[in-house]
Amino acid sequence: MRKVVLVTGADSGIGLAFCKRLLAEDDELHLCLACREMCKAEPVRDDLLASHPTAEVTIVEVDVSNLRSVFRASKELKQRFQRLDYVYLNAGILLNPRLKIKELFSGLFSRKMIHMFSTAEGLLTQDDNITADGLQEVFETNVFGHFILVQELEPLLCHPDSPSQLIWTSSCSALRSNFSLEDFQHSKGQEPYSSSKYATDLLSVALNRNFNQRGLYSSVVCPGAVMTNLTYRILPPFIWLLLLPVILLLRFFVNSFTMTPYNGAEVLLWLFQQKPESLNPLIKYHSATTGLGNNYVNPQKMDVDEDTAEKFYQNLLALEKRVRATIQIQ
Repeated sequence: MRKVVLVTGADSGIGLAFCKRLLAEDDELHLCLACREMCKAEPVRDDLLASHPTAEVTIVEVDVSNLRSVFRASKELKQRFQRLDYVYLNAGILLNPRLKIKELFSGLFSRKMIHMFSTAEGLLTQDDNITADGLQEVFETNVFGHFILVQELEPLLCHPDSPSQLIWTSSCSALRSNFSLEDFQHSKGQEPYSSSKYATDLLSVALNRNFNQRGLYSSVVCPGAVMTNLTYRILPPFIWLLLLPVILLLRFFVNSFTMTPYNGAEVLLWLFQQKPESLNPLIKYHSATTGLGNNYVNPQKMDVDEDTAEKFYQNLLALEKRVRATIQIQ
């Protein structure tokens, strides 16, 4: 029986790079591309099948910033599959990022330069919007939409005799200082992306605590600093080109500058090769690249505690209950 792998945000960036690398590793899979726009997903599916004709590649339309779309996609997936072996929760947004130019140039000549470039701490502010569901858009897209997807797909994921694995795309910018349990949607701050990624880390820890005995395991990854559509919105491409020599030099001191989606997908492929029950739930697994361009996986302990993770999980369950009461599911 073919293993089934579901990947959200699979039509571009790290998600697409991972799909290509995954099929190069195992072309006997059933790979399901979970994408927001069918017009973009269909050419990707066709290209993957042309390169790997023995694979099975299908599409499910889902917009994780729209809960009605999540419910519809979940229903469709439960009709198609009896189980899911891997779910890569990769789709995400960074809305209207703005670079703090003063902080950037002052950081270039300080002891904080390497930390600043590794985490983007203090460098960015972002806007946020309210979705049709009445939620903060970054929170709903990066965290809550995926949480509802996992909740809905529970019958396909929980099999104690044959574990399933969730893999969340987090970030090195997931900072405790930008997250608050009292404002977990980050409606009052200017760092919604960082907050959402820290929330992802907490949620993964809580899911392991609540679902490991039922055969569901969760891990979080950081792809490193990758040039994708998200990062190209921070600065124009020509500025990134000017910064490239500095970044390549820094890569001899900081292993997080993976740069390309192919390199960033290293950790996603590595997790596919591991037994989920052997992984540490308090570790975030990072894609890393040496100064000479060699890829490897760098495990790092997360700055989370299990009590906060459980409280956040309970908050999400309460929010889910309220949302279900207001959304008419077709």
